[in-house]
Amino acid sequence: MEERIARFIAGLRASGVRVSIAESQDAWRAISHLGIQDREAFRLSLRSTLVKDASSIPVFDDLFTQYFGQAPPPLLDPQAELTPEQQQMLQNMVQQMLDQLGSNVQQLLDWLLNGQNPTQDELDALADQAGMNDMPSLSRWEAEQIARRMQRMLGWDWLQEVLDNLWEALAEQGMDPHTIEQLKEQVAQNQERLQEQIGEYAGQHMRDNRVENAQRQKPINDLMQRPFGSLNQTDMERLRQEVRRLAARLRSRAALRQKRGKQGKLDPKSTIRANLRYNGVPFDVRYRERRLKPKLVTILDVSTSMRPVAEFFLRLLYELQDQIQKTRSFAFIDHLEDVTPDLLTTQIDEAITVVLTKLPSGYYNTDLGYSLRQFETAYLDTVDSRTTVVVLGDGRNNYNDPGLEVLSTINRRARRLIWMNPEHPAQWGTGDSDMLSYAPNCSEVYQVCNLAQLEQAIDRILL
Repeated sequence: MEERIARFIAGLRASGVRVSIAESQDAWRAISHLGIQDREAFRLSLRSTLVKDASSIPVFDDLFTQYFGQAPPPLLDPQAELTPEQQQMLQNMVQQMLDQLGSNVQQLLDWLLNGQNPTQDELDALADQAGMNDMPSLSRWEAEQIARRMQRMLGWDWLQEVLDNLWEALAEQGMDPHTIEQLKEQVAQNQERLQEQIGEYAGQHMRDNRVENAQRQKPINDLMQRPFGSLNQTDMERLRQEVRRLAARLRSRAALRQKRGKQGKLDPKSTIRANLRYNGVPFDVRYRERRLKPKLVTILDVSTSMRPVAEFFLRLLYELQDQIQKTRSFAFIDHLEDVTPDLLTTQIDEAITVVLTKLPSGYYNTDLGYSLRQFETAYLDTVDSRTTVVVLGDGRNNYNDPGLEVLSTINRRARRLIWMNPEHPAQWGTGDSDMLSYAPNCSEVYQVCNLAQLEQAIDRILL
């Protein structure tokens, strides 16, 4: 059972559930107190210690059923109630038939008629014959296919004909019909039980494969350094799972800065005024109150080339809402859309789909200048001296008016104007890029071509 629990925890991690070492230790401590006899208490003890959010519960429940479903029952011994004479008769008949059968069918009959469960080595050899080891990745459907193939390798398709001949031969030798019927029933039960055992073996192989494949995957740090444009769907999914860990790290940094900066900066004027009664001796030191949680306005380019960057920016921002006073979010391609309500009222996966649906990508139709003028007309009042404005885009404007005067106005009104661009600085100003014109109107400019750079840039927002 200890090995199965360890495999279950590894399976959770391989399926994207974040389980730390400390949480694994909590699970073992809970099991040591509650035991495993009460299945529901056992399940709840694992779920309460290993699962941190509601979205992981379906994964937990599915894997719990796979790892801790009812174990396949052992095979029965059909000969247990036979007399020595009947046992000898059965063995003689089987021996006569074995000479005409293949080795696998002989093994199958031996298991069914003697109640011997297949050993792990025997199942491994059978799985190897069925081609399981040639499949580096095994889905649930493929595991079921392998289980059926293992049965066929044993001669399952001819088994019923062999058994019918055996019952007929026993009847001709004078065995009691009632005894033959009992043998038939117990062998039929053994067939079902053996089928369950083979299915469980293939399922376990599938689960182990999933864990091994997860462990063989590229290190997450390597993926975080890879440009967004070079990621395939599998890589993207792994990075989506990594976002929460990154957000937790950013949150810890922000909380530490808040703790260190609670007093704020020294306020010389207030300190002097407060200590006039002490002839200017600074007994009473005064500090300026410091606002550590930023107020954000984000303007996001969601054109085709920018969508992966925008998605991960939104995911990180969604996870960090408790570190931000207020956020207004806008997205653009050829026009501007206020997407704040979508991000506030729906889960992030659905929200991203809604945002991208509102602004379908086209063919060279990005127009940031027009979108900035829309922002100035309708939403400029969202920016004040406490606001950090973030523009996420590649600065490519299809040779349209870049709207530099609007960006300059936003910069003057805002506390900070931060631009995040996935392109290398060497590409700025080439072709239809207006980035070299936009950059002087920004407080800070960051390259964010991968998740590691995006994490560092967002950390600067929280300052």
